Amino acid sequence: MSPIMNIGTTMPKRRARDLGLPFPGVTGPNNAITDIPGVSVGMTTLIDRDGPVRSGVTAILPRASDADLMPVWGGFYALNGNGEMTGTHWINDAGYFCGPIAITNTHSVGMAHHATVRWMIRRYGHQFRGDHLWAMPVVAETYDGVLNDINGQHITETHVLAALDGARPGPVAEGNVGGGTGMICYEFKGGTGTASRRIEIGSGPSARSGHVGVLVQANHGIRDWLTILGVPVGRHLTEHRLFDKEQGSIIVVIGTDLPMLPNQLKRVAKRAAIGIGRGGSPGGNNSGDIFMSFSTGNPMPLPQNGPPVWQLEAVNDEMFDAVYLAAVEAIEEAIVNALVAAESLVTLRPAGHLVAAIDPQALTAVMARYNRLNTQVIKTGEE
Repeated sequence: MSPIMNIGTTMPKRRARDLGLPFPGVTGPNNAITDIPGVSVGMTTLIDRDGPVRSGVTAILPRASDADLMPVWGGFYALNGNGEMTGTHWINDAGYFCGPIAITNTHSVGMAHHATVRWMIRRYGHQFRGDHLWAMPVVAETYDGVLNDINGQHITETHVLAALDGARPGPVAEGNVGGGTGMICYEFKGGTGTASRRIEIGSGPSARSGHVGVLVQANHGIRDWLTILGVPVGRHLTEHRLFDKEQGSIIVVIGTDLPMLPNQLKRVAKRAAIGIGRGGSPGGNNSGDIFMSFSTGNPMPLPQNGPPVWQLEAVNDEMFDAVYLAAVEAIEEAIVNALVAAESLVTLRPAGHLVAAIDPQALTAVMARYNRLNTQVIKTGEE
């Protein structure tokens, strides 16, 4: 039987705030990376609950509505480099990338890169024809070989193109979807998660409002480490343990519509280490903890078509504490969103072990014991 392929970004039925977990900060209307104007997310999910295929592709388009291929200012940081994210050498040198970001499993990076290049040539053919324009998309991965037949390399060009073509603004699905389909987080079923924050930089006539949004592919951590809003949840929820040591990874993508320079975006990317640390992870030796950030501010043509001197806006460095805090808070929440939305699956290697979804009732009971449930007003959306 062939795996069922699902394409789309429908909102999951349950998120962390729905359980009364009092995450701080004011979110955008979707509490998702798509709260950044112009950002779209698409997913292809391959899942056969009784078979070997549980994988997929997540696509993030920072400039989804632009007719031309344009630079997206970016920064990159690897806390622990046991993983892959293509295109980062150029981000480190040039400070920008062009095109989509794709996230999939470890053995499908090549296919995702190949298909994304094809998509870019097709989408921006008027720019690729005639000029020696080259494509270098960002493709990242985490390992899903415990739940998925990763060596079968079931992700095809069609699956990647479907995720890219299906990218939309608005609500974003979480849990067992897209590249997060076969992922495990803190020995619970993990996967895709997202969150956002609305922030204001400065005050008075010169103040600037903006969004910080994140998307994670959470496949990291062991149970003992799991901490939610300061509560040692993993020490209480001890059933269905899987691993003796950490052996996963996490990809974090941070976006904003605030104007930032590449060196500033690299500093923002570094804060993802604090964001995942809030969840209890110290960054294991076998984990690929790989982060990138981007800004849709300062829209510019490709450098070969641009002026001899760039004129860029940038947030004052002295105002960055609010940006850092928004990124850290959103990452912490996005990981819990991934856990709460995920559904249980049974392992393939070794066969027959339950990778349980976190039990929402058990979770809220632990949080209540520490007085971390419904203890403050939860602000969401455009209030």
